[in-house]
Amino acid sequence: MVHLPYLQPFDDVNKRVSRLAANIPLVRQNLCPLSFVDVDRDAYTQGILGVYEMGRIELLRDVFTWAYRRSCARYSAIRQSLGQPDPFLLRYRDQIGDFVGEVVRSGMTKAEASRWIGNRVQSEIPTKDQEKFREVVETELSGLHEGNIARYRLRPLEFESWQNMWKS
Repeated sequence: MVHLPYLQPFDDVNKRVSRLAANIPLVRQNLCPLSFVDVDRDAYTQGILGVYEMGRIELLRDVFTWAYRRSCARYSAIRQSLGQPDPFLLRYRDQIGDFVGEVVRSGMTKAEASRWIGNRVQSEIPTKDQEKFREVVETELSGLHEGNIARYRLRPLEFESWQNMWKS
């Protein structure tokens, strides 16, 4: 974090690259990544200058420690708010995307989609998961909007065309 900006290997972004690189050992050890979002710019600059000009690490160490504790707290809060991933959705993520994409690209109505999903679920999804899978796909189709169609690799024109069919 200190030596890369000092060497100035790039015309610009040396400090940003060094802060990203500081995360490499943390991520490798499955630790929280470091973020300098709330760090006082003057304290950071003074810490870096203290190392460069006087060979003193104390201020930069304190800034780093404060920032890392803050990052850990923020990271923990975000992880808790997101909750645990649903193993069912993770297991079938690709198939759900394929089903939703096919329904939209084919311009299926609700009735056509229901029949088509039912047929494909019986042939492609294990019996114990068929009901839940079908429910998830239908829920995803009902919740499609311009803001989430990229998740299914759908183009706006495909979505718009399908939406008109779906509503009728």
